[in-house]
Amino acid sequence: MLDRTLEIKTPEQVELMRRAGLLVGETLELLRGAARAGVTTGELDALAEDNIRSHGGVPSFLGYGYPPFPASICASVNAEVVHGIPGARALVDGDVISIDCGAIVEGWHGDAAITVAIGEVPAEVTELMAVTEDALWAGIGAARLKGRVSDISRAVETTVRERGSYGILEDYVGHGIGSQMHMDPNVPNVVRRGERGPRLVTGMALAVEPMVTLGGAETDVLADDWTVVTSDGSLAAHFEHTFALTPDGVWVLTALDGGQERLAGLGVPFGGR
Repeated sequence: MLDRTLEIKTPEQVELMRRAGLLVGETLELLRGAARAGVTTGELDALAEDNIRSHGGVPSFLGYGYPPFPASICASVNAEVVHGIPGARALVDGDVISIDCGAIVEGWHGDAAITVAIGEVPAEVTELMAVTEDALWAGIGAARLKGRVSDISRAVETTVRERGSYGILEDYVGHGIGSQMHMDPNVPNVVRRGERGPRLVTGMALAVEPMVTLGGAETDVLADDWTVVTSDGSLAAHFEHTFALTPDGVWVLTALDGGQERLAGLGVPFGGR
């Protein structure tokens, strides 16, 4: 029996989520190109808000939660894993920044994140980013109709564990998404004993977001009540996409191509158009 707390979307609602997802994806690509040495995280935030609003969207993050989040993106640099607050910090060569972005279009949400290297970074950091992004796609690719949320978690964790000794955040997870940014079910990045999660069905939309570190998985929250940092000061990477399950397969709503290229490489049916 389907969990009644889950929001199942109609095809028309998924189309609206695709509009929100495309706006998020386009905004992140804009920020990827703008993220360079000398640019402040606050300037990236202003660029994101302008792009979202000028294309008919509303930033999901601005004013969210308590205390209200004060920006339109999360900008998390180096040992900051997620929920970093943009401001006067200027990026420098060797930094790595996670940029998380959300937008609402006609009441429907999209949510995605990328990690960008500023200038030259060590090979281990480049590999960390590749591992984290590959884990994201492995998780999405593991989503099959009649499968379970835990299939996604297992694919994410297995991908990371097979590539090296990395820390995987367990206290911060992916999530359901749709008419709200954060909804049931949670989508953990590790398999939790005894938890299989809900069954995956047509019309379900999820955000998968592995957060991986070069060190341990332990984290602390700074005095701003938002910024999550690694306890050991190790660098972190974070990637995220929103996807929906359609009768034909998987549609990655925040990927500009809908996920076709990466899904094809995984042998996963594409469910978009």
